[in-house]
Amino acid sequence: MAKPEKAAAVAEMADEFRNSTGAVLAEYRGLSVAQISQLRHTLGQNARFRVVKNTLTKIAATEAGLDKQVLDLLEGPSAIAFVRGDVIEAAKGLRDFAKANAPLVIKGGVIDGKPMSPEEITRLADVESREVLLSKMAGALKAKQSQAAAAFDALPSKAVRLAQALHDKRAEA
Repeated sequence: MAKPEKAAAVAEMADEFRNSTGAVLAEYRGLSVAQISQLRHTLGQNARFRVVKNTLTKIAATEAGLDKQVLDLLEGPSAIAFVRGDVIEAAKGLRDFAKANAPLVIKGGVIDGKPMSPEEITRLADVESREVLLSKMAGALKAKQSQAAAAFDALPSKAVRLAQALHDKRAEA
């Protein structure tokens, strides 16, 4: 690869590191081209899976300020999933693909500037999707509103029953 091409590849990768929500590094040794294409399709628009050269990636990570988080992970054949959307969704896609295809090994990654171990990425993949969490929160808020409405509705009827009880007690006396 000529020097200008390498410089362009490093600049592009540094931009990917800076502009992505997260980057998950993986070892792809043993995967066929068809399997890598299938993984890219599985990740969809949410993440860009890219086979990288370690030396160029080290330079790009240093330029992006992520050298401490990424350098130790760049051993052997490496690929990076640059995540632009929901990190949980991308982590699920990678975890599920790695379960079905043993040659894919998640090495770790960087999410929102924080280094993540393979175990942390797997735990992140176990979290429910954003939509599910938002719907659960909406349901909980709706339930609390219903409880509050029932409590406010009960106050006038309790006051009426209290007034009726006082009226009946006076009538007896």
